[in-house]
Amino acid sequence: MAKVKIAGAWAGVLEVELDNWTVSMLRQEVAKRSNCEPNSINLICAGKVLKDGDGSENLNQLGIKNNAKVLASRVSAQEGKSLGEELMAEGERSQRLARIKAAATAMAKRHADGSLPIEDFNIELEDQSGKKVKMGTETDQQAIMMGLMLHTDAKKLIKEQNYKDALEVLSMGEEAFSLCDPKVIELVDNPSILQIDMVWCYFMLRDINCLSVAGIRLEKAREGLERAHGKDASRVRLLQAGRYPERALHLRLELLEGVVAYHSGEVDKSKKVLTSAQEKFRLLQVSGESLSLVMSMGFKELDAKRALRMSNQDVSSAVDFLVEQKAKRDQKREDDIRRQHEIKEQKTYGVTPLKKAVDLERLNELVSIGFEKELAAESLRRNENDSEKALDDLTNLETNSSIQEQLESRKSKRQRRAVEASVEALVRMGFERSLVDEALQAGGTMDEVIHRLLSVQASNPTNGVSQSAAISTVSDNNNSQSDAASDIANSLASMLENQNDQAGGSSNASELQNQNDQAGGSSNASERDAEMESELAEELAQQDALSDYDLEVTKEGEAIAEYLALLDSAQ
Repeated sequence: MAKVKIAGAWAGVLEVELDNWTVSMLRQEVAKRSNCEPNSINLICAGKVLKDGDGSENLNQLGIKNNAKVLASRVSAQEGKSLGEELMAEGERSQRLARIKAAATAMAKRHADGSLPIEDFNIELEDQSGKKVKMGTETDQQAIMMGLMLHTDAKKLIKEQNYKDALEVLSMGEEAFSLCDPKVIELVDNPSILQIDMVWCYFMLRDINCLSVAGIRLEKAREGLERAHGKDASRVRLLQAGRYPERALHLRLELLEGVVAYHSGEVDKSKKVLTSAQEKFRLLQVSGESLSLVMSMGFKELDAKRALRMSNQDVSSAVDFLVEQKAKRDQKREDDIRRQHEIKEQKTYGVTPLKKAVDLERLNELVSIGFEKELAAESLRRNENDSEKALDDLTNLETNSSIQEQLESRKSKRQRRAVEASVEALVRMGFERSLVDEALQAGGTMDEVIHRLLSVQASNPTNGVSQSAAISTVSDNNNSQSDAASDIANSLASMLENQNDQAGGSSNASELQNQNDQAGGSSNASERDAEMESELAEELAQQDALSDYDLEVTKEGEAIAEYLALLDSAQ
């Protein structure tokens, strides 16, 4: 009888007949002793996953010798589900992955090259302290943005335990980052974190075949993190006021290094890094007392845990961190609102011949000199945001006059369209067209026009519209409406003005867009995958500067214990 040492789901020594026992028999025996089903047990020996096969090969034929060490791991229902992702039609899966890549590519291009945003938000890069940064050339910006979007989507798939699809998206993200200038990409840690996430997916899929490439990826990750974070994470410590946001990330890195070392036969190295990872796991455990204390100050449990982990369990530092984070969120909300207003303003100016938005910073510079804003915006638009050329046009009397004439022409067209739209809207409400025309010709605001129409209809019920039944009789003395009539008039006016604002605000952009399309090709706005872009944007909106470090390390802790037990049993 030979002995096989088992670690993992069950730890102990089994006596087996190597010439008679098969993998299936060994799996059943381990499953019985660990109180679970045989199909929920994975067996790994010498870096190879043991498969049942057809049952014709015994353990000896598979290379299992006396005193062999076998790791038994339990596969959860969710992991089994992700391992069996083939249940999804391959065509549908491939199509979704292609949509993700196409949407990320389109959004990164729009938000990196100064194109007029189709959305009411803008994607911007931030450093670890949450400050907005601009890095490298337009191509570098686009590559980094695309890589970040794909990485964010992959992290969502990892949380859903869909590791197979996550690997596909991570590979796309890796390709995107590779398009960036190496000197620029060295300044950010995202590509290094992406490498760790890829190896994590290998590990969760129990893909031992990727052992060699996993080691290379982890080496790249460690080198990249040291470049971006500084030696011993000194740069992170400085940016984060002495806190330890990277600890969970380094725990995962060391666990994976330990696993790769173990399956590569480097027992001493495996023991060393796994022991270090175990210590980090201990430091990340939050005491109930500290958690209750922070939560008693009005903070949510998840936020409190995150703050305590990053603050080395220091309650005072954790509270300071939470207050800082709230202030940053509030500031971000204000910045987003301001940016939405800026985008709305940019849309009123139209796009340049290359379909870029008017640069508001350069516009404000021209306005500060004394030029009228709309005139300066049009000059920048025509000159592709070249401030010097725009200034030349503005100071040239003939060109300046020509620009003003064009602006007046477009303004007249917009006003005419707004009037026509108002007439049609009022007629649809039931007012007579002739009365509408008269009321509009009399001038005044839309509120005054509708008051005038309601006054006429209230004083002449025989020609009244359906709404006039709800309006009180006009006073004989001053012909004013009742409060109810005024409320109706104000409501109708507000509705019409909103409609006209939406139509008029985009009409200039649409008119200029059509001119540019005729001159240089059609716009591809209609071709965008709005649904997928919205999904990616929503995922990005839920992230902050520290999201990459905010890991739930329960699975890591279990894996560390399994492999350390395996190493102990080997000794």
